[in-house]
Amino acid sequence: MSKIKWDQTGERFYETGVSKGVLYPYLNGAYAKGVAWNGLTAVNESPSGAEATPLYADNIKYLNLISAEEFGATVEAYTYPDEFAACNGEASLGTGVTIGQQKRVPFGLSYQTKIGNDVDADLGYKIHLIYGALAAPSEKDYATVNDSPEAITFSWELTTTPIDVPNMKPTACLTIDSTKVDADKLTALEEILYGTDGENGKEPKLPTPKEVIAIINGNANSDNANAEG
Repeated sequence: MSKIKWDQTGERFYETGVSKGVLYPYLNGAYAKGVAWNGLTAVNESPSGAEATPLYADNIKYLNLISAEEFGATVEAYTYPDEFAACNGEASLGTGVTIGQQKRVPFGLSYQTKIGNDVDADLGYKIHLIYGALAAPSEKDYATVNDSPEAITFSWELTTTPIDVPNMKPTACLTIDSTKVDADKLTALEEILYGTDGENGKEPKLPTPKEVIAIINGNANSDNANAEG
C-alpha cells in the first residue's frame, strides 16, 4: 500500500496544438483520397447529449434515462483545400467561377494534437479521426487592410453521423495515442492515413474503425485476406 502522490516528475501531462489536417471527401459511397488541409488553426470538439431524464415512482427517484450522445466540432482555418468546396456547398460554373448554396458533401477528417509533460514537450501525439461530418455555412468577415492587418479566419460548425464499430456502439470519432500504440503498428496506420511515396506508393485513405482495430491489434493482414476471399 502507498499513499497517493500528485504532480510527480514526468506525470504532469498536457495536450496542445493542431496539425497535419487531412480531408477525406465522401463521394460515390466511399471516402475519397485524402488531401492535405493547410492553414488549420483549431478543431474544437463539442460532444452533446448524454443528458439524464429522471423518472419518479413510489415517491422516490426511480431511475435516470440517458439521451443519445452526439459528436460535433468547430473547425477554424485560414484556408481550405479545393476538394472542400463541395463540402462547403460550392459548385463550379467554369474555371475560376463558383456559386454557393449547393448540396453539401459529407467528409471525414483527421488531425494531430501534441502530447507533452513537465519533462518532454514532444512526448508524443494523438491522431484524431472524424467520420460522417457535414459542415454548416460559415461567416466570412472581410475588412479593409489597416495598420493591424489580419488574415480572414474561416469557421465551420460540424455535425456528424456515427458509423459502426465492432462490438461497440456506433461512433463518429476515434483517437489514437502514439505514446501507447506500438510504433510499427502506428507507422502502418499512418501509411494508410497519409499515403506513401514510390512506384508502389499508396494513396491516402480514411480507414474505418474496424480497419483501425485490425491494425492496432496486429491482425490487419489476416483481416484483409478474409475480406478479399
